[in-house]
Amino acid sequence: MTDKRDYYEVLGVEKSASAGDLKNAFRRLARKYHPDRSTEEDAEDRFKEIQEAYAVLSDDQKRAHYDRFGHDGPQGSPFGGFGGGININLEDILGGDFFSSFFGGGSRRRQQRRGNDILLRHSVDLKDVYLGSEQEVVLDLPEPCSTCDGTGAKGGELKTCTSCSGQGQVRVRQQVGPFIQESVQACQDCSGRGKVAEHPCDACNGRGQEMKSNTLRFNVPEGAEAGTRLRMRGKGEPAPRGVGEAGDLFIELEIEPHRWFERSGSDLIMSLPLGYADLLLGTTVELEHLDGKPLVIKVPAHSNSGETVEIRKRGLPRQRGGGRGDVVVLLKLHMPKKVPKAAKKSLEELRGDLAPKDTEQSILDDTNERRRS
Repeated sequence: MTDKRDYYEVLGVEKSASAGDLKNAFRRLARKYHPDRSTEEDAEDRFKEIQEAYAVLSDDQKRAHYDRFGHDGPQGSPFGGFGGGININLEDILGGDFFSSFFGGGSRRRQQRRGNDILLRHSVDLKDVYLGSEQEVVLDLPEPCSTCDGTGAKGGELKTCTSCSGQGQVRVRQQVGPFIQESVQACQDCSGRGKVAEHPCDACNGRGQEMKSNTLRFNVPEGAEAGTRLRMRGKGEPAPRGVGEAGDLFIELEIEPHRWFERSGSDLIMSLPLGYADLLLGTTVELEHLDGKPLVIKVPAHSNSGETVEIRKRGLPRQRGGGRGDVVVLLKLHMPKKVPKAAKKSLEELRGDLAPKDTEQSILDDTNERRRS
């Protein structure tokens, strides 16, 4: 007796399942357990089991034999009495797109290659992000050779590619589990064009490209974050040998550190060192903000070091929902390294008035307040 699972159970169908039911079940399970796609630990074993079940049940003669004898049929083949092995056209069942995701093939139409994308990292300061700004950069970018029109051929003269016989595509055989999968891919020698250069262009050495200076202008969005990528279509590398679309240019923003602001989403965070008198009596500090307008920080009397003052709607523009974030100011007690003698004398006279009257009670009050918050 064999310990194999029932083939109908493997595919999750009834014994009365039609050919269409079997095919749909196999398609669903094969996509789930294909070893090149699945993350299941037993994916390879499950995939082989599914293939074996479908190979038998999709064949009318083998299915009738299996329904009569089960796994213990005569002849002792690798499939329990069902000779002939597995003969399944996976591309027909799963579709060419399934295999093209692994091998880049599957389409039987001539494929045109696309030029490579280019990534440019560009630094801006926080003010550019606060207000939004227009930027301009000058750089060398590849363009189709003006001498050969991007063909890479001297005088633009091309001959038929011998690798693909001018078809622009070749058949490639790939091992997919226990199967040999045949797919159609663009010919690498002619970049899918079907023709190659008779003699390379002298100006570009057959590359079909030349570097030219370009002036690019683009806008930095208000509130943009570090790592934001701006896309300029068609500004990347030209397609190989001038066949196909040019790639894109991506500009990745890097934001230079500000002198005192740190960013937290749309909020701007800063610390403000103050003397003890300013914290005790209160004060007002005015700074120039990123928009050129005054940023007025009002410190209430009896403030403590570590407390914050929020200035509403003076932060960065919010990417979602509109409006602006806040400026959050962290108050810090400034401790001078040197104190004049006259100041020391005055502080000594004020020590008793400024210190807690009852140290232990002061500790308890501070603890309770901290716990409530």
